[in-house]
Amino acid sequence: MNILVVNCGSSSIKFQLLDMETEKLLVKGSVEKIGTRSAILNLDIPGKDKIKNVFEILDHQTALEKVVQSLMCKDLGIIKDKSDIKAVGHRVVHGGESYSDAVLIDNAVLTEIRNLIDLAPLHNPHNIKGIEVCQRLFPDVPQIAVFDTAFHQTMPPESYIYPLPYVLYKRYKIRRYGFHGTSHYFVAQQCAEIMGKPYDQLNIITAHLGNGCSITAIKKGRVIDTSMGFTPLEGLVMGTRCGDIDTSIITFVIAKEELSLQEANTLLNKHSGLMGISGVSNDMKDLTEASASDPRAKLAIDIFAYRLKKYIGAYAAALGGIDALVFTGGIGENCALVREISSEGMEYMGIKFDKDKNAQSRGLAELSKPDSKVKVFCIPTNEELVIARETKRIVGDKK
Repeated sequence: MNILVVNCGSSSIKFQLLDMETEKLLVKGSVEKIGTRSAILNLDIPGKDKIKNVFEILDHQTALEKVVQSLMCKDLGIIKDKSDIKAVGHRVVHGGESYSDAVLIDNAVLTEIRNLIDLAPLHNPHNIKGIEVCQRLFPDVPQIAVFDTAFHQTMPPESYIYPLPYVLYKRYKIRRYGFHGTSHYFVAQQCAEIMGKPYDQLNIITAHLGNGCSITAIKKGRVIDTSMGFTPLEGLVMGTRCGDIDTSIITFVIAKEELSLQEANTLLNKHSGLMGISGVSNDMKDLTEASASDPRAKLAIDIFAYRLKKYIGAYAAALGGIDALVFTGGIGENCALVREISSEGMEYMGIKFDKDKNAQSRGLAELSKPDSKVKVFCIPTNEELVIARETKRIVGDKK
């Protein structure tokens, strides 16, 4: 069964085609700069040279048509006809309280995703656009929505309710939702497999660290807390997002700088975090290279790792102890320095971190010493595979 996985953004589309009989990746790629005459279609076919083509692509319809045409290109030998694609899985950022699982998309589901636009105005509209285009391109093919928020729907009220007037939750559904759910789910499952223990018998902390960052506490297979909240702004320090701050800072700065609400929102989401502290970059690789000579670059890294360590300690307490700590995402998988700083000094809670293993690790690796009570892992994430697996499961259930 060939499944196409689609992730639509405002001016880009990421996609993968997988043969889910073997979970073999057939091709992955992206369309960038949609809406321009110099849009870029990237194709990465395993075992072949990467392909990059430039087209005039003014909308998502044209972008996905170009993708399908490329998949059927005889010279590439990926698929013969679009009928070879048996299902399409869509990343949908926000499912609100409506969805705690992946779901077959029908008119009612599409309407509900539209109703949730207020909760994810920067993401859900583009996810909807991708769904609608794929429905036109593949009218007889099942379309499945896989939600970033779904995995976190097991949180108890004491975790997801904010200490605001309760009527705001009832009226506007202001609560903690959490994001990066497919990533946290994938690496937690992988962790259990590596440890050779049942997933539902382990307490695991997963840290997804990239330009966006979140950390999740999983107790015997169920999320009990996660750092991102009503929006992806809350929690850890991120590339350009501030994470946790005193909320009074917002009104103070608005008054002092005479900012509009939109300008304040942009300040918190686009000009803060690693970029705001360092003034150099939101890229951790750039900061680690600059940190030896730039005090602010070093400060940005130290704050990032310190905040991460605080969350690890807090979630270990909430879980009543942990069996494993997992790092994933672009920073989690590639920055040994952040993994080391945020894990050192944790012997009191059973972590014996192996600095040598950590420094030498590439990809999947155990980073703790053999006698460490708590295992520490670096596990590369694969959100597209999760979406494909969920799509296959839902399609199979509906047969």
